[in-house]
Amino acid sequence: MTHTPQDAPQDAPTVALATGREHTREDWEKLAAGVLRKSGRIAEGDADALVWDKLTRRTLDGIAITPLGTPALVGNLTTAGRPDRAGEWDVRGYFADPDATLTANDVQTDLDNGVTSVWLEVGAGGVATDDLAAALKGVLLDVAPVILDSDDPVAAASAFAAVASGTTLADGTNLGADPLGARLRGADVDVDSVVAQVAATAGELGCRALVVDGTAVHDLGASDVQELGWSLAVGAAYLRALVAAGHSVEAAAALIEFRYAATDEQFPTIAKLRAARRGWDRVLELSGVEGDRRQRQHAVTSRPMMTKYDPWVNMLRTCVAAFSAGVGGADALTVLPFDAHLGLPDAFSRRIARNTSALLIHESHLAKVSDPAGGAYAIEKLTDDLAVAGWAELGTLEAAGGAAAAIADGSLQARIDEVVTERELQIALRKRPLTGLSEFPNLDETLPERRPYAAGARAVRSWGHDFEALRDNPAGTVFLATMGTVAAHTARATFASNLLAAGGIATVNPGRNDDVAAVVAAYQGPDGRQPVVCLTGADKAYAEWGADLVAALREAGARWIILAGKPVDGVETDDSCAMGVNTLDFLNRTREKLA
Repeated sequence: MTHTPQDAPQDAPTVALATGREHTREDWEKLAAGVLRKSGRIAEGDADALVWDKLTRRTLDGIAITPLGTPALVGNLTTAGRPDRAGEWDVRGYFADPDATLTANDVQTDLDNGVTSVWLEVGAGGVATDDLAAALKGVLLDVAPVILDSDDPVAAASAFAAVASGTTLADGTNLGADPLGARLRGADVDVDSVVAQVAATAGELGCRALVVDGTAVHDLGASDVQELGWSLAVGAAYLRALVAAGHSVEAAAALIEFRYAATDEQFPTIAKLRAARRGWDRVLELSGVEGDRRQRQHAVTSRPMMTKYDPWVNMLRTCVAAFSAGVGGADALTVLPFDAHLGLPDAFSRRIARNTSALLIHESHLAKVSDPAGGAYAIEKLTDDLAVAGWAELGTLEAAGGAAAAIADGSLQARIDEVVTERELQIALRKRPLTGLSEFPNLDETLPERRPYAAGARAVRSWGHDFEALRDNPAGTVFLATMGTVAAHTARATFASNLLAAGGIATVNPGRNDDVAAVVAAYQGPDGRQPVVCLTGADKAYAEWGADLVAALREAGARWIILAGKPVDGVETDDSCAMGVNTLDFLNRTREKLA
């Protein structure tokens, strides 16, 4: 569902500063416009009010993120389902090592050092069902909640019941069945049967039974609104199945937990978690629940946002995501280790992951305030927009016959594919930069080696998949025809070398060259004679001797010549690269010429 941006608020009141002066919306527009004129983003003759269009950012769902929050944005809004977590969130460790002994050691280490619950992969994606007891050896099940995740949830629940026999389980323990999520990932499961059987086991153990896993669609590329709509549709389906199995709707709701992806897009993540509570509150209200309508939320840092190359940047991504989840009020939070995209994490990356929550809770005191984003006009507006759009997405899924029917007829996947196409286009245009991958890549890095995941581990297509595929297969070297002094050519040489490196292409930079002869001499030197050459210099140099240089380089053997910058009349190059270029198209063309 596409949403047009909210018009700039016309009735925003004045804001009194400590000095006693009052500033209006027009004052802000004038100051912001002055900055944008200096950067060339708006012209001298443009109206100051144009800053709203220039500074408003849009999500993949077309929802506007306003550059300035004002009371007018939320004047008529009413909200429900606000975060009510009291104190620290549950620090949930994720364990997927198929070696039960190593898993047991990792679990004990994490529990001894700040983790408060265990999220365990059981079955084809992690420890074998028969090894569950060994993996949980030493875990005090009455103290540390365990949340299962399995391709065979009935068998996993049965195995866990044997391990937990006679124990009063810690609050938050969940058998983790998500048959609709499994069906979305390609499994052939009987949803109603799985729900009924796992719920019966959960009743015997006194724990929760189901997880509505929004990351099932997120990992496929879904937008925030699609993740919200999917989670509400699946939650509604599980309520129906549980009621059909003999549970009251209140008891059914108490058996369900929700899992959402937290990304490094700070404001949308905060608003998504808040909107999810509002949506579930409405579902339960319509279902006749009059008492507790809270949504129990587990947030996990996004898998697709993480990169294989320069994986240390993932520490920054997951820190922002964790902050956003904490502010958004998640009851439990899993920070995935920074090397999770490479394989099974090591002790150091696990330590960094759990310490991220420790720093946010104990040093940043993020858990001291319930709903710290509450009352922030921009966040409240974004929350409302996401809640309304998520509810409409729920309506779309219900109109298709429910979540299962939307999977079967392909309509859900088709709409997700549209989002994937748009996201990948924005990444290719570098409107959504991926630091260390599409921006500022390091071709000389040595990636840490990690053991592989289990054969049945969930498949995730990372947002930087296309760039990672290029980096996996380096494609030769481009000679930079640097024109003029270092100061004159460095800006474009840096731009071109970073752009080419994003596609696994190295560059040779010969330094200062004052004329055609100097460039050609460098090209013919020991590091030269590459089939592809990129001219890098100032506009003045291009105009004065660019054409002569192109002719001389072709004579010297260059087969494909690129101009760094916009095309220049009279300088007949084969290609050009500048801001706004489709990076993937450009890199693939260049790689073809190098081949």
